[in-house]
Amino acid sequence: MGGFSELIKNFDKTRDYIRDFFIYGFKVRNEFTGKSSRTYDDEKRRAESWLGDFFRYDSTRRGKQVSITVDSGHINENPLYSAYYSKSFTDNDIKLHFMLMDILDGKLMNVREITETLNSTYGQLFDEQTVRNKLKEYVSEGIILSEKKGRTDIFTLSPDTAESFFSRYEGLEDAVKFFSESPEFGIVGNSILKTAGLTNDIFLNKHNYIVHTLEDTVLLDLLKIMEEKRFAVITNFGIGGKATETEGVPLKIYSSSRTGRRYAVMYLPKYKRFNSFRLDYIKSVRSLGVYGEYDDIARKLCRCEEKCFGVSFGERSGESAGGSFRMVLRINEETEGFVLERLEREKRCGSVRKIDRDLFEYTVLVFDINEMMSWVKTFIGRIVSVESTNKRITDKLYRDIARMKRIYSRKEE
Repeated sequence: MGGFSELIKNFDKTRDYIRDFFIYGFKVRNEFTGKSSRTYDDEKRRAESWLGDFFRYDSTRRGKQVSITVDSGHINENPLYSAYYSKSFTDNDIKLHFMLMDILDGKLMNVREITETLNSTYGQLFDEQTVRNKLKEYVSEGIILSEKKGRTDIFTLSPDTAESFFSRYEGLEDAVKFFSESPEFGIVGNSILKTAGLTNDIFLNKHNYIVHTLEDTVLLDLLKIMEEKRFAVITNFGIGGKATETEGVPLKIYSSSRTGRRYAVMYLPKYKRFNSFRLDYIKSVRSLGVYGEYDDIARKLCRCEEKCFGVSFGERSGESAGGSFRMVLRINEETEGFVLERLEREKRCGSVRKIDRDLFEYTVLVFDINEMMSWVKTFIGRIVSVESTNKRITDKLYRDIARMKRIYSRKEE
């Protein structure tokens, strides 16, 4: 039986467990039903070895809950990056890596010469195809440079290193430290720092959504598909963790300034509508053929965005779908100017109009009225009236307000 190792071959499996620990954090051991208990134990041990300081255990009637708790505004390096540095390798991989670095340092050699040097100098028997595959991999990553000499490929070690760039360009080191904690692909900047033996000791982000690093592989796949204007099949986690497949055309990536969540906006030809999928719910993405009407659909999305309050396109399809919403607010113009400023700043696709002294009307036409209700409720205490084409939603708002009043009235008694 194989022993436990912190190194991993399949990042997707590890990502799934860390995602559950970090995003949910309420499951107990026997609720991780996707794999065996042994797999759960191994993955938990790996995550704990990387993120031990951030692991939290809570005892409940159902058992011990594992979660990851991080005050992201007080860390200078995303701890979830550790998962990316744990890929396993074979003995031959690591030996061949260091030998190639030594052989090609300042030299130009072809595959045959490199193979013969490996055999004669180091006494290591590697066939030409193995060496060629490794060289091809390193050329694609920029570690090794390749050029043609006649019909033969010649290889040499790239002179471009993190240290050489940092010494050549003043301020570059600080720039990389800053972007190592940026939301999109911060792992790249962090990798550069680790290569140079540096850490980010300058910058802290107040709103640092560190979970994004678990989505970056999915995000990169989606961006490639969008650039090539292709179809895609996404495997998406549904209710209860059950995975479902959806075929569509990825068009844009939305990011919430309030929650930090990121969404992939896709056109679903089968249903002739747009839909949004949370990136942290997407397990994998598979590219399909080119979508011939990509530009037309992208323009249609731009028109539809004019009626999006957030990321929802409602339950019905078509640009004519959606409903109207009207809210009257009482705001003291002399003492509550900050409320008016906020209303103007956050109105999005709606409009604000003064209808009387200290009375202001907010109107909007949106695909999904329900999506904006959490924002509407932040004005409770100033709301005079609410009207909507969706009576069910407005009735629920009034019921919620009445229920809240009953709860607070009992407390005062």
